[in-house]
Amino acid sequence: MPRTIQFETTPADYRHWRINYNNDVATIFMDVDENGGLFDGYQLKLNSYDLSVDIELADIVQRMRFEHPEIGAVILRSGKDNVFCAGANIRMLGGATHSHKVNFCKFTNETRNTFEAAGAESNQPYICAIKGACAGGGYELALACDHIILTDDGSSSVALPEVPLLAVLPGTGGLTRITDKRKMRRDLADVFCSMEEGVRGPKALKWNLVDEVVPNSKFDATVADRAQEIAGRSKLKKTKKGITLTPLGREMQDDGSFSYSTVDVALDRKAGTAIITLSGPDSLAPKTAEDLHTLGAKTWMLRAARELDDALLHLRFNELEVGVLVFKTAGDPDLVRAHENMLLENRDNWLANEILLFWKRVLKRVDLTSRSLVALVEPGSCFVGTLAELLFAVDRSYMAEGEFEGDNRPVARICLTKANFGLYPMSNDLTRLQTRFLGNPEHIEQAETVIDHPLEAEEANAMGLVTFAYDDIDWEDEIRVFLEERASFSPDALTGMEANLRFPGPETMETRIFGRLTAWQNWIFQRPNAVGENGALQRYGTGVRGEYDKRRV
Repeated sequence: MPRTIQFETTPADYRHWRINYNNDVATIFMDVDENGGLFDGYQLKLNSYDLSVDIELADIVQRMRFEHPEIGAVILRSGKDNVFCAGANIRMLGGATHSHKVNFCKFTNETRNTFEAAGAESNQPYICAIKGACAGGGYELALACDHIILTDDGSSSVALPEVPLLAVLPGTGGLTRITDKRKMRRDLADVFCSMEEGVRGPKALKWNLVDEVVPNSKFDATVADRAQEIAGRSKLKKTKKGITLTPLGREMQDDGSFSYSTVDVALDRKAGTAIITLSGPDSLAPKTAEDLHTLGAKTWMLRAARELDDALLHLRFNELEVGVLVFKTAGDPDLVRAHENMLLENRDNWLANEILLFWKRVLKRVDLTSRSLVALVEPGSCFVGTLAELLFAVDRSYMAEGEFEGDNRPVARICLTKANFGLYPMSNDLTRLQTRFLGNPEHIEQAETVIDHPLEAEEANAMGLVTFAYDDIDWEDEIRVFLEERASFSPDALTGMEANLRFPGPETMETRIFGRLTAWQNWIFQRPNAVGENGALQRYGTGVRGEYDKRRV
């Protein structure tokens, strides 16, 4: 699959979804274009999907929050007769590279998480209205919604048939949500996940697979009533007007490097590294919420979040041999703090709040990126508050100590703000500082005493806020040795090591989803029982069952 995958899209370019806005209720129709797949060799029949479908869906959820804050309930339903969604396209999975399959599953799970976040954080809960077969990834779409309504017409059903049919897992999100979110009994879950045909009607309700089962004659009316009821609970003021998420304007270079207005990515494919430099603002922060709304997508905090998000997705899918992401910042720390403070002081404003919530999602995207992550705090850096979160998201951080000969930029400093103490929880529901100091909570109390106080390398290192600090004599050699060493290790071993080390502390539904994806699904997608010549994924649709190596591992 050599084609470069683009993650930026607009409503005018959607091929698979239709949206209807009706006052405070939006209806999203899944109406997949069979011939609109991302790659050749398969058709997206029965509302099955590939990455192109999910890229559009992720854009819809994002735009709903920023462009339509008046929406208080979102209905998700099929635009086709007799089928809701057949799940991920099997032909696509059978022909995809291993890396694409795993990255695709990760992206779909991240997108499903945005459904749940929209309801919990932005008062935009999702209602899934199921009419027709709802299988595999289709039911995972439903599971991510806040309320599921199934029509009782004798044929509509929900199913997770991946184990019996395909010898793989239901994206791992499906397995986790039926037990952790819907609290389904584990023995009944075992039965459900072993059934090709799925479950219909009252049994689906009894097993807690759906929230309502209604007669077909009352289905549309019930869905509409429930949406109005849920929208009526919204705390949003319906008079609020959204902003427009304008194009990002990414510029590509011949060597694969690329840049935006605030993010620059320099690739060294031979070394397997990408240096991601975030530039701080070059203008004053907006003074009022009205000024923020006028700037809209041009405001620095929102631009930087959108551009970093797009850059991470591009690197994940299109630069598979770039194994180390190096984060740098450059700019005026005081301006960064001013832009962040403006949002913090106006959190009761819907737009300021949405920008901060978007940073929460982007930072989680960093956490979940299966590359070695390192941050370099150099002279002239602006690792302040939100940007300082990157120091605690990476696997290692290096800080320049003192003045560097021939470098006229300000001495390297980092600065913590209130944003580092609760605003941006990780998937484990802890802040990155809590995760960092899991065994030493007193270090967090110490860190709180230096909020808004710039820290040079000696103090930051003593407080445990960076991994290493080096002066200009050792700096270049130490960074070079680290990067060369990282490039010499097995990427598979590094993926496993990093995923294990990044999320200490309590388990959550989210950490289980992505932990299982990294380990179990990653492994299963390489097993001949699934992807071998006679495996279930390869034989699906031929009428011949897969041949399995019966040895348990």
